[in-house]
Amino acid sequence: MPSTQTLTPARRPRRRVSAALVAGGAAVGILLTTGFVSATPALAAATNAPQAGFTLTASPVATATPEAVETIATDAHDALTSARAAVEAAAALASDIRAEGLDLGVEDTSIDTESLRATIAGLSDLDIMPALLLPEATAEAEAETAVVTARVADLAERLEEAREKKAAEEEAARKAAEAKRKAEEAAKALAAGNTVEGAKSTARSLAASKYGWGADQFSCLDSLWTKESGWNYQAYNSSSGATGIPQSLPGSKMATAGADWQTNATTQITWGLGYIAAAYGSPCAAWSHSVATDWY
Repeated sequence: MPSTQTLTPARRPRRRVSAALVAGGAAVGILLTTGFVSATPALAAATNAPQAGFTLTASPVATATPEAVETIATDAHDALTSARAAVEAAAALASDIRAEGLDLGVEDTSIDTESLRATIAGLSDLDIMPALLLPEATAEAEAETAVVTARVADLAERLEEAREKKAAEEEAARKAAEAKRKAEEAAKALAAGNTVEGAKSTARSLAASKYGWGADQFSCLDSLWTKESGWNYQAYNSSSGATGIPQSLPGSKMATAGADWQTNATTQITWGLGYIAAAYGSPCAAWSHSVATDWY
């Protein structure tokens, strides 16, 4: 009678598959760390050796060279550095915007760095992060850095424009204030110069500085113009039309000394002294003629 045997399934093929997975996983594990550990020739041989009944397809990372892994890690490090710099720039700009309180032309002047900070926190563990994850994390960091950098650039430009606008407004205000101050000073000077004493002081000064006439000549000038107009820049002779302190006839002749001849005693005096010097040579000669003829 034929004997009955229970066949035990062969285990050797399963052992071969397990060995291939272990060997392949070891190779991938070595290359997926950022410590730049190179696979040994024996491990490479184990990885590449054909296994019966099983074929392990090698991924690009598993067959990457140490140089390629180093490049991946370098790119990640550079991305991390740029991301941190972007966060620092955003914080500094936000502080400036708050401190200066200028109108940037937009309601929202915030800079959202929350997502980038989270990415930075993840990339900060470069030494223990599997290299397989680095390219994706690096790309994410670069993309988020670009968003934050663009936002910082936009707000920085707006802040600079606001600063320039403020500076221009302040300069315009300063110039306006200066012009007002000068105008007020000029008005005060004009008002003071248009008084009798102010006109006499101006005449005494101009007579000495321009013509070398001393106190004796000024005494004659004082007598002459006291008689003619009483040193009143608004004096007007209705019968002859003679105008101003020197009683110019007509008054428009004094325009040669200044367009403000009707309102400025100094302009009238400047013209009058020039007329006396040209017509008589000195105030005393003009006064003598006036005494003799009642005009000059």
